[in-house]
Amino acid sequence: MDKLTEIMAAKRHAYRNLIRPVRDSELERLAHIQKQGGSFYDALARKDRLSVIAEIKRKSPSAGQIANQDLDAIEQARKYTNAKADCFSILTDTVYFGGSLRDLWDVVEFLEAHQRSTPCLRKDFMIHPVQVVEAAEAGARAILIIVRALDDDAIKALYESASLAGLDVLFEIHEERELEKALKFDPKIIGVNNRDLKSFQTDLGVSEYLIPQIPESIVRISESGIFEPGDAERASMCGADAILVGEALMRIEDPESLVKAFHNT
Repeated sequence: MDKLTEIMAAKRHAYRNLIRPVRDSELERLAHIQKQGGSFYDALARKDRLSVIAEIKRKSPSAGQIANQDLDAIEQARKYTNAKADCFSILTDTVYFGGSLRDLWDVVEFLEAHQRSTPCLRKDFMIHPVQVVEAAEAGARAILIIVRALDDDAIKALYESASLAGLDVLFEIHEERELEKALKFDPKIIGVNNRDLKSFQTDLGVSEYLIPQIPESIVRISESGIFEPGDAERASMCGADAILVGEALMRIEDPESLVKAFHNT
């Protein structure tokens, strides 16, 4: 069993008693009451510079412990706000990444209190529309769909639920056949994960190969393996509109200079 299969199995087990029918009317109501944060898509679609999605995560299966388990998500969000990150990615998986839905709630409340419109992605292993409800209630402006992890019916259910709830969707791919699968759903945002979730090896060549194949009308994101401006430049040169950076920003005391360098590539 590879790590992604293991994580998806664990997620289904964790949600075994939480799965319930989700009505369209419930999702539409959430779309109407959401106020915090601008559009995740719009924040990344600008063409004047590379956009940066700054991620809050305490650990990962590949990197191990990145930050203290008691790290304050609000304090990290404050650093990212000062760094002028375009969007935040909040890991809400507890077992493998040390996050929680509470982190998402706290960060959104912090942004509201400081009248910031930075949109947040709920980054988790999505299996059912009930997680879309959770994301929308917490104030997320987007969810993640890992194309490799789901069949077409599950992707369709999540995508339609997110759309009804007023959320954008980041379709994550790692190889060409996953790109072909994602394009069937007419996505607005595609992220290329440079990390192979079987071997955990990271190769920016994955973005350099796949991003030029993604239509320019789609926001194209390079994810994982970006630690320095030269990495961001490689992503930008192959056509990425944005980069998603977690470990490098979590480990540095002051992320502001690094985000600025990324923006200037």
